[in-house]
Amino acid sequence: MQGKGLIKFLVIAVSIACLYALSFTFVTRKVERDAENYAQGDMAREKSYLDSIAGEVVYNLGFAKYTYREAKAQELALGLDLKGGMNVTMEISIDELIRNLADNPKDEKFNAALTAAISKSKTSQKSLVNLFIDEYKAAGSTTPLSTYFATKDNASLIKAGDSDAQLESFLQKEADNAIQNSYKVLRTRIDKFGVASPNIQIQQGTNRILIELPGVNDEQRVRKLLQGSAKLEFYETHANQEVYPLLENINKTLSSTLKVASTDDKATTDSTKKSDDLLANLGANKNTKDSAAAKLSQENPLFDVLRPAVYMGENQQMALMPGAMVGSAELKDTAKVNAFLNRPEVKSIIPGNLKLLWSVKPEAKTPNILSLYAIRPAGVDNGPVLTGDVITNARDEFNERNEPVVSMQMNSDGAREWKKITAKAAQGHQSIAIVLDNVVYSAPGVNEEIAGGNSSISGSFTVEDTKDLANVLKAGRLPTTAKIVEEAIVGPTLGQSAIDSGVNSAVIGIVLVLVFMIAYYNTAGLVANIAVLVNVFFIMGVLASLNAVLTLPGIAGIVLTMGTAVDANVLIYERIREELAGGKSIRQAVADGYKHALPSILDSQITTFLVGLVLFFFGTGPILGFATTLMVGIITSLFTGIFLTRIIFEWMLERDMKIKVSFPWSAKTLQNANFQFIKKRKGLYIVSIVIVIACFASIFIKGFSQGVDFQGGRTYTIRYDKPVDLEAVRQNLDDAFQKTTEVKVFGAANQVRVTTTYHVEETSDEADKEVLTKLNEGLSKVDASNKYEILSSQKVGPSIATDMKARSIYATIFALLIIAVYILVRFRKWQYSAGAAIATVHDAIIVLGLFSLLDGIVPFSLDIDQHFIAAILTVLGYSVNDTVVVFDRIREDVNKPNALNKDFGETINHAINTTLSRTVITSLTIVFVLAVLFIFGGEVIRGFSFAILIGIIVGTYSSIFLAAPAVYDLSKGKHFEETPKKAEPVTP
Repeated sequence: MQGKGLIKFLVIAVSIACLYALSFTFVTRKVERDAENYAQGDMAREKSYLDSIAGEVVYNLGFAKYTYREAKAQELALGLDLKGGMNVTMEISIDELIRNLADNPKDEKFNAALTAAISKSKTSQKSLVNLFIDEYKAAGSTTPLSTYFATKDNASLIKAGDSDAQLESFLQKEADNAIQNSYKVLRTRIDKFGVASPNIQIQQGTNRILIELPGVNDEQRVRKLLQGSAKLEFYETHANQEVYPLLENINKTLSSTLKVASTDDKATTDSTKKSDDLLANLGANKNTKDSAAAKLSQENPLFDVLRPAVYMGENQQMALMPGAMVGSAELKDTAKVNAFLNRPEVKSIIPGNLKLLWSVKPEAKTPNILSLYAIRPAGVDNGPVLTGDVITNARDEFNERNEPVVSMQMNSDGAREWKKITAKAAQGHQSIAIVLDNVVYSAPGVNEEIAGGNSSISGSFTVEDTKDLANVLKAGRLPTTAKIVEEAIVGPTLGQSAIDSGVNSAVIGIVLVLVFMIAYYNTAGLVANIAVLVNVFFIMGVLASLNAVLTLPGIAGIVLTMGTAVDANVLIYERIREELAGGKSIRQAVADGYKHALPSILDSQITTFLVGLVLFFFGTGPILGFATTLMVGIITSLFTGIFLTRIIFEWMLERDMKIKVSFPWSAKTLQNANFQFIKKRKGLYIVSIVIVIACFASIFIKGFSQGVDFQGGRTYTIRYDKPVDLEAVRQNLDDAFQKTTEVKVFGAANQVRVTTTYHVEETSDEADKEVLTKLNEGLSKVDASNKYEILSSQKVGPSIATDMKARSIYATIFALLIIAVYILVRFRKWQYSAGAAIATVHDAIIVLGLFSLLDGIVPFSLDIDQHFIAAILTVLGYSVNDTVVVFDRIREDVNKPNALNKDFGETINHAINTTLSRTVITSLTIVFVLAVLFIFGGEVIRGFSFAILIGIIVGTYSSIFLAAPAVYDLSKGKHFEETPKKAEPVTP
């Protein structure tokens, strides 16, 4: 085997990398267990513990040290369906942006065009900007559309008479800016909310932002926080020298009023019980080992946690720093500083014209330190001297010294006020603070009066800093709002149940695969099992290194990968058995088995990988997690199945160890199969046609039960204390909502899932409250003695539902096309592509039909939703996986010497029969795993696993009985014009 040394190196290197990536998860889990033990069920105390050690080193590798916060950022995070929390999709109102950029014109044609564009955007893949311009053109107005946008604020960006192309560029750029600015504002707000491992990302190609907040249970606070308007303000500031005497006074006041006796402080008592307790070295008691320092801490409670802004002067004496920054504190201590400043005795001595605000983030040189600024409110209402709505543009650029700076432009009103403000600040050598949502983004000093409204802000900025600041300044004129159009809330109870189900299915699935492989393939099965276990380790390690989020469908992907990971080994082992049956030695059989199986392995796995790629680009949330896991699993299973097992076999051969690829009972399984598939194909065509017609009839007559993400509305998962009468729940909810409500059993008899389209068009907080009120009204009437709780909820706006449905359709079509193109390129005959397409479409129709036929009959949900689309695409991938293995064997047989002298039907029969054992064994392995996933995986993914389970069974049938026979009929029973290999001359 060539490159053996390189492969060994790669195995070791990847193992070390995966172990390193996973180690952060082990460390953070240990810290969190310590926090749980310390808090004894008190969540506030547990959060306080974790906050206190956020900046402390918890992982020391010698060459690198990581704080808890840094380790947490690199752990393998759990998705909301496993941890509980809140998932929100925010939509930026581009129509509102367009109206505001044009100063809300009253022109009928303008507004009619925008209204029509909004209506068409629900079903079109074009952007609202493009649709609006198209509609305005269609209206036949003689006034150039750019005229409406050539306002005073936009004077430098667009002019009256500019072309539609220029206008489109302007509007699209402003729309992109609005999305980026909203992202920045939301990012800052979420960071202030204090959520552990939040996930916020712009959904590419849309005007939506996805936000995941694990562990959050205060939904009302989150909604208020996320939907509030951004408030950018400019404030005058106080100099550090002015504020320091006040801080000294506050420090003395606290020292005289605080009671520091440890006997009155239970947390302090607990924290000093063990010398190795992390809290023993934190906060006000971090120097308890030094009695002098402890005394000093008690005498200076404020300055113990807030360091004054000082520096070492030329005379080696400490001096107060110039500027508006008056102090700094470690991130873990900012809450304590805030508590001090909010005490009544402290608030009474802080003057009304002083506000103390924190910086938005630590500086790069001090990653765990936040700065505190002294802000000077102005006017009778103690407000800012200027608001952000006067800004017309801001951009990051470089000055003449190639330093990152921010350029800012204001409108005429803003420029006039800015001139007065900067003149006053320059005279007093003061700073102007840029504040967004009560957080200081920058407080630059003013050197001179700035006239004309054009300013340049410089400082110790990185390129990233200037980009952020420019976005913040542009957020001040953000002429649009963000609203929640999709929302999912998962309670911790349901999350823990999902974890239990996922872990159980994974463990049972892997045990089944391991047992089956040893029972069927003997020694070779043991080698395959080593590869499977290493593969699971690699998958987890790669996911951790990618900072991927592990979701319940992601766990399903891992379980599924366990079944498919043996596919490569099955192909290799079946080929080794063929070579052994031909009289070759074990060493030669192993070498030839790997060589001849490789094309089939690559073709079958690449098609599935392409499906995963389509899911990755079209899916969101849990589906994205499934796609990521699927693709990672395919790559790692190829590596372990082909290279790792080969290394083990080589090691065994070098030591003359016995290698067996079967037991006596399994040695002859399907080895001499000689079924006449081509001869009986027409009868099987009829069977398939009848089933497809029945499925079509059910689809068109009965239809589907659409999930909430395809129809819009709200879904709730409710658990009663005792089993509940489903009809009674439905009747009471119909009465409450005054419209038909969908009620289904969800798992146990005491759990139901309720879906309602009441107020489907409205996504406001008021509508949410009204729906929840009516839901509780209906549920409470079912049985007063049977208490209930809402475990989870999901809201999907109609625009999101339409978009999801469209994306799903496009994903399916694109997946079919990309598979067909791959097969055409790989096999170079359209008949192969057509045969594979017939089989995959056949499989998709039957799975769809069964979901329609069985809906309401089987005791679990068969909704058509994102999960179902993921299942359908996965089925298509695995169906083609089986099909290309047969096609590979046909191509191999056709290229053999004298192959053209044989009947093409016999060639296809031989190809199907020789690969039959591989097809059946692989399918059985996957079916075993899917059966486990279906039974033990939990109710959340039961429909998902059921779709893949029946899809694999149907796909196995179609790859044997439809795909290859279709190639025979499409080629009219004749051989392709292949160039057969000439027989090599025999060397005497």
